[in-house]
Amino acid sequence: MLASSSPPAAARNRRRPRWPAVLVAFTLAFSTLYAASTRTGADRSTTTGAEVVRVAEFLAECPYSHRLPDDPIVAPGLPGASHMHSFFGSRVTNAHTTLPDLLGSASTCSPAVDTSSYWVPTLYRDNIAVEPTGTTFYYLGEGVRDDIIQRTQPLPQGLRIVAGNAKATGTNDPTSVARWSCLHHGEVNPSKDFVNCPADAMLESYLDFPQCWNGRDLDSADHKSHMAYPVNAQCPASHPVPVPKLRQVLRYPVNGATGGLRLASGPGYTMHADFFNAWPAAEMARRTTNCINAIVKCGADGNPS
Repeated sequence: MLASSSPPAAARNRRRPRWPAVLVAFTLAFSTLYAASTRTGADRSTTTGAEVVRVAEFLAECPYSHRLPDDPIVAPGLPGASHMHSFFGSRVTNAHTTLPDLLGSASTCSPAVDTSSYWVPTLYRDNIAVEPTGTTFYYLGEGVRDDIIQRTQPLPQGLRIVAGNAKATGTNDPTSVARWSCLHHGEVNPSKDFVNCPADAMLESYLDFPQCWNGRDLDSADHKSHMAYPVNAQCPASHPVPVPKLRQVLRYPVNGATGGLRLASGPGYTMHADFFNAWPAAEMARRTTNCINAIVKCGADGNPS
């Protein structure tokens, strides 16, 4: 009988690729590297298996609604008594607006449950009104220590605040709190006055409202004294209640030279903003608990994003 041309069994075993062991080792190594990569970054943590960003935030996108020379906070009941304002959020705001008018009203906001009213002096270029095409209102826990963020209370329904000063006298005026910058162009230094943006940019306005409340008043004679900004990362004793910080970010389809630009209130450093809180109390409380107190970045739906 002819000898078989096949190699002995032992030799065949020695030559057979050991793929299962190699694959197992590779899989384990990949899994380890992937797990390590997802744990990196001090701003991330894992909750019930879903990665969340460790930033205390929720937001509302509230496009432009309408324009009126009214101000229901500074000049209530006096239509036409104010410079021109651009309104965002609630579609019903006018000089006579009160909290019951806002609650449940039609709103431009996403989420629609936010029927608050937000307004600013109208921007003009060569005397033609220009409305922002980006209108984001962030509610934040930044600016204070983590332990203060964790005991932040919901913004009380009906709270009214004015931030900035329509009568600011210049860029050195400490009551001027808004900043102008250029979208995606950090090389252009922010300023309290208008800035010259490149042709592929948009003019941005950032404004932070105070986040420390006196715990009693929904408004005050100057529409500011019931609120305060933090000092040394904590609320002052006169305004001991931390509430979410409202940050208004408006992006205007404007670039190039600043000549011809003005606000209804005057130069860029007179930028100011009004806020009339008409969030449903339960929804504001839910978002404050789940996003601000928990130090979690949430989207417009109030859930981790």
